[in-house]
Amino acid sequence: MLNDINFQLEPMGTMFAAGGIVMWPLLGFSILAIALIVERSIFWFRINRRQRPVMQDILRTYRQAPVDVYPKLRQNVNLPTARIFLEALEIDGASPQQFHLALASAMQAELPQLRRFSTVFATIISVAPLLGLLGTILGLIRSFAALQLGDLNTNTGAVTGGISEALVSTAAGLVVAIGTLLFANLFRGLYKRQLALIQEYGGQLEILYETHYGRQEQLREESLVR
Repeated sequence: MLNDINFQLEPMGTMFAAGGIVMWPLLGFSILAIALIVERSIFWFRINRRQRPVMQDILRTYRQAPVDVYPKLRQNVNLPTARIFLEALEIDGASPQQFHLALASAMQAELPQLRRFSTVFATIISVAPLLGLLGTILGLIRSFAALQLGDLNTNTGAVTGGISEALVSTAAGLVVAIGTLLFANLFRGLYKRQLALIQEYGGQLEILYETHYGRQEQLREESLVR
């Protein structure tokens, strides 16, 4: 079994060496992309697994007893929607219009966390193919430098090595860019879905808040009349 593993690793090492110097930054990009993909996958998995039942319970609690919602929000502060609700609800005596502004401001403050690493993903997607193209150019330069027309003693090993460098580096750059692009699009879709859910739950909370605020105002007016 160890022989099989060594047999598989040797061609990979040979191919990496054949790709030339640009394979090192591509390797760094691939490691960085894998680390960020794992982190974002865990982040979105935790949110999508718990968010819907938790938010339904919070809205139900606020409808029945608004005061009891604060402990539940603090218990689930690792959810973006819970953090947004908690920040808006902690403003005492806010009118429905003020509560809407507070909710919108809290949502805007939460967006960078949901879009985290999107710039890094975009950079990897853009730069990796360019590094592959750079490897292609360097490989072709190496091949043409070794190619001497009319000379029967042309170093064919150097020529084929340059062509190999050109092809391997191009393929490696495309693999890194395509793999990162697939996951970046997946995370972008999850971000848009999360944004829609935040707006949906936020709209429901605003309706409940306005209803609760109207009841409090009515009770206050009745107490003044008495």
